[in-house]
Amino acid sequence: MPHPYVLLSAAVSLDGYLDDTGPDRLLLSSPADFDRVDEVRASVDAILIGAGTIRADNPRLLVNSAERRAARLAAGKPEYPLKITVSGSGDLDPTANFWHTGGEKLVFTTDKGAERAGRLGLTADIVPLGPDLDWRRLLEHLHEVRGVDRLMVEGGGTIHTQLLQQGLADELQLVLSPLFVGTPDAPRLFGPGDYQAGRLRLVETRPIEDVVLIRYEPTAPGTGDLPSAADHHWLALACDLAADCPPSDTAFSVGAVVVARDGTELARGHSREAGDPVVHAEEAALAKLAPGDPRLATATVYTSLEPCTHRASRPKPCARLILDAGVGRVVTAWREPDTFVTGADGSGMLAARGVSVVVLGEYEERAMTPNRHLLG
Repeated sequence: MPHPYVLLSAAVSLDGYLDDTGPDRLLLSSPADFDRVDEVRASVDAILIGAGTIRADNPRLLVNSAERRAARLAAGKPEYPLKITVSGSGDLDPTANFWHTGGEKLVFTTDKGAERAGRLGLTADIVPLGPDLDWRRLLEHLHEVRGVDRLMVEGGGTIHTQLLQQGLADELQLVLSPLFVGTPDAPRLFGPGDYQAGRLRLVETRPIEDVVLIRYEPTAPGTGDLPSAADHHWLALACDLAADCPPSDTAFSVGAVVVARDGTELARGHSREAGDPVVHAEEAALAKLAPGDPRLATATVYTSLEPCTHRASRPKPCARLILDAGVGRVVTAWREPDTFVTGADGSGMLAARGVSVVVLGEYEERAMTPNRHLLG
């Protein structure tokens, strides 16, 4: 199911702390950066924080600029983004600022937590997620039921950690503050655990007064049938490559990218690459790698159209080339129509031989666009 775009936002000290242990909140950002955060809040559909952050900081979580609120209303949006908190226990303070400022509020909790939260008289919708908190189910609900396309997550560290470890964060906006905390039991931004492999992609660095904004995107593919945020980036790139194909009236325009487990791009290709009128995207990409490359066994192939199972121009279809290369995971946007081959099922062929196949249908329209003239 489609998820919102998930943006993690945090400010940390040089030694990686979110706060100190004093009674008052430690202000890590600069005035200009607080205004930038206000701008980001105004741009999203919802803002999420954990119940622990409500207890520790008692935030109002508002868009402070009257001009930005007016712009939201002019665009047909609510004056304030939806405010969301997450609590497994349902142990929430009904007197906190969170409940008494801004617009709509939403609580995600467990079945048991919903019973407890329901007795507090909160001015909020309460959504139980089952016996445990399930982040994928939470994000699906936000997108499908509440229409949230962009979600800003402002903490705390446990929530940031869980979303990153599960591959559900599309972007990290980190502000580095020029001070040290140094207290061992102060809250840190990220906790221990199993994170996805590889380096994040640096998108932007920008000084804002005496702090520095650093924006990163994850690069590591998901595992098995579970998509990660980075899967969306790589599949979008494959769709962009399809749009670059030389046009044809007898073959689809397709793009493909091969990505290692740690998020390293290994190769890319597109239909009719380098003047070859019959080369396919997956074929062109895989041909750039040495047979038996050990990285292929844990790599993911992203292709805008599912790999073909039949072709007259080459001895092997692309699904067979992927199997022969030992690739164990494929992410695609669009199932092959009957335009040239009736009943093609590259995804089914791969899955039957143990390959994990993920179809991100939200990219189907983008993959179809350069092929409209073939679809009637």
